[in-house]
Amino acid sequence: MLALPRPPPSPIPPSPLPQPPPQRHSRRPPLFPRPTTPISLSQIIISKRAENGEAPAPDAENLNSSKPTKQKILRQPQRTNPLVWCCAIACLIFSVILIFFGIATLILFLVVKPKTPSFDIPNASLNTIYFDSPEYFNGDFTFLANFSNPNRKLDIRFEYLDLELFFSDRLIATQSLAPFTQRPGEGRVGSVRLISSLVYLPVNHAVALQTQVQNNQVNYNMRGTFKVRASLGMIHFSYWLHSRCQLQMTGPPRGVLVARSCKSKR
Repeated sequence: MLALPRPPPSPIPPSPLPQPPPQRHSRRPPLFPRPTTPISLSQIIISKRAENGEAPAPDAENLNSSKPTKQKILRQPQRTNPLVWCCAIACLIFSVILIFFGIATLILFLVVKPKTPSFDIPNASLNTIYFDSPEYFNGDFTFLANFSNPNRKLDIRFEYLDLELFFSDRLIATQSLAPFTQRPGEGRVGSVRLISSLVYLPVNHAVALQTQVQNNQVNYNMRGTFKVRASLGMIHFSYWLHSRCQLQMTGPPRGVLVARSCKSKR
């Protein structure tokens, strides 16, 4: 038998060269990852407006769809409601009238210079004070009420007059007067009588009143509430006037006015 030829020896593969270790870069990863698939140049479209920083032009379809809406807004403008016009005209008229009356009132006050009427008690007499029981008081008090109108151009009318007599803070008598009118610079004096009949006084007030009578010095307080109407031709205005008087009397039966202090304010 013939001997087979030996196979040629297999070449020894070259040993791989040592690779350097991968270097770590400190830079940040790219914002836009690289595409995994290749892109042809025909698919790349560069917009000139995008390069210039302008917004892309709207599509023709969007333009066509927005035209009818704009045309509708231009063709149908909103009309003001007639009720709004009426309210605006009414407000304007009211404002003009208000301004006119405000200026007229200011001129009137500057020209006329209205003054507050005064109330005073020039004289008074204390006739009686006695007790039916330790807590029930009886008294008779008479005084002169002086009303004066210091205005030179205004007529004054007292439409409501109410007078109240107090001992300390306790009401012991009250009286209402009839309305009357005063001309500019005119005064009016009238006698007013206040009678206290079985008026209840707490024990401390009753003891204080008896002590004042024994010491021949009785202190009363008078409060007046008046509604005043001032008139200048067809123009008039009303206000409330409050008067306070402190009276010092001697003891009954011939009690006279020793001292007084009266103030009036609106």
